[in-house]
Parts: sequence; structure tokens; C-alpha cells
Amino acid sequence: MVKPDVLVVTGPTASGKSALALALAERRRGTVINADAMQTYDAFPILTAQPSAAERESVPHRLYGVLPLHETLSAARWRRLAEAEIERCREEGRVPILCGGSGLYLRALMQGLSEIPNVPAALRAEVNDDWTRLGPDAFRARLAQHDPGIVARLKPGDRQRHVRAWEIWLGTGRPLSSWQESKGSTSPWRFATVLLAPERAWLRDRIAARFDAMLTAGVLGEARSVFDRKPDPTWPGLKAHGAPELFRHFGGEIALKEARRIAIDHTRQYAKRQMTWFRHQLPLDIVVEVPTNRALELVEKFLDKMEV
Repeated sequence: MVKPDVLVVTGPTASGKSALALALAERRRGTVINADAMQTYDAFPILTAQPSAAERESVPHRLYGVLPLHETLSAARWRRLAEAEIERCREEGRVPILCGGSGLYLRALMQGLSEIPNVPAALRAEVNDDWTRLGPDAFRARLAQHDPGIVARLKPGDRQRHVRAWEIWLGTGRPLSSWQESKGSTSPWRFATVLLAPERAWLRDRIAARFDAMLTAGVLGEARSVFDRKPDPTWPGLKAHGAPELFRHFGGEIALKEARRIAIDHTRQYAKRQMTWFRHQLPLDIVVEVPTNRALELVEKFLDKMEV
């Protein structure tokens, strides 16, 4: 087996990816590089479970909290950022460890992703107006007629991604799902990909416990400070799990108890979609289904064999 250039630790949200990546970085002189879209934004470090100050002091962490909420982060843009950080690691003699659950981003880096053409700003404005005029359900139904593949992967109500898919269809005459499946230039590096796949009941409990821990850690104040700024609801960074529900609470629409319940349910649904995607769309070298406290031991043994 050939020694990998880059380690990848992925899995559904709350599966223990960050802890495993940190432990591997400590043992193998690594740098943890963020591969989670929402952790790239700067305003919700608690809500998006970004590394703590102590963890960042323990080993280098890159691409966490580096973008303001209004900026758009595409798979192609993240790939360019990640490539620069991987090269930096190699120059410093450190092991790059990609950590995150944004599967499309990882696939874009590992397998290539075609460059999707830009569309005129006027067309984007027109499509945003369509979303407002038609409403989310009708807009989604119309998109499904032309790009059922992308609709199957999108969460209902996700304005930004639905609008993006429709503008690409109008601007290019080709579904976004087709563009995403087209391969661009592949990576020059060898990857070893670890998928954390914990038992479903354990993960469901973990998601709920983590959200409650966030509430204790001050996530209400964190989210309220963003809400009070009256941000544009179309900003990409506002899609962090829990943010829409907490904003509804701050606006007097629902009680905190209900916001908590909805946020946890949505996160569990997302985790289920992630697992399906990972198992069918990403090349995997090792799948770890045991409790997370044993994951490090199994991954270390696997990596040691690769280096023989």
C-alpha cells in the first residue's frame, strides 16, 4: 500500500470527526484543514462546533471562521483554498488532515469538479424575484421538472441553493446536477479517507446532547448578536443548523423549546442524508462503525499498514 499524502476524516454531523482529526494531528504532526462549509464562516463558532482556543493551540487549524456571513463559498472556491493549505502543510513538513462533512467539497478536491459558468447578475436577481413571487414549494416543483437530481439533494426552503440551481439551468441550458457530476482536473495527491459511521440511535442522541451543550455554552447570545444586526436572509452563512430556528425564536414566532426541537430534528435529517451520500459518492478507505473512543486505535492501525 502507498503512503497517503493527505488524510481525510469525514462523516455525518456530530459523529466525532473533529476529535478524531485532532488526535491524529497530535500523533502525526498534522494540521487540521476545515472541510465543512458552515465552519468556514466567522459568526457562529459555537453553533457550528468550531475548534476551541485550546484545540487550536494544540495543533494548527486552517480555514475555520475565515469568511463573513454574506460571502458565497462554492465547492470550487473551497477547493482552491484547501489546495493552498495542503501545499503549505507539505512545505512545513506537516500532514494535511481534512476534516468535515461537506461531501461535495471533498469530492471536488479528490476527484475534480467542472468549473460552472458564471451567470449575469441580472439573471440572478430575476431568479430571486421568482422565488419570492412563486414561493418555495412552487419554485422547488418547477426546478424538479428540469433537475430532479439536484432537488433530491436540497433541503426544502434552502433559497440560495434552489436559486443557484435554477439560474444555472436558465443560463446554461444544462442542469446543475449534470455540471457537478462532470469531472475537472483531478488532484495530484494520494488520499486516505476515513468515514465515521456510528450507530443511528447513538448519533441521534449525540445530536440532541450537542445542541443542549451549545445552549449551555452561550449559543443564544452568539446567535442573538447576529440576529440584532438584521442580516439579509439570503446570506449563505445563515444556513448553519439551528440559526433559522433560533432566529424564529428571537422574532417571537416560536418558543425556545420548539426552536430546540425543530433544530435537532433538522440536524438529524441532515445527518441521515450525509450518510447516504458518503456511502455512494465518496471513495472510502476505512469505515469506522465502532464507538468513537475506539476510532483512533483502528485508524492508527490502518494508517500504519499503509506506511509499511
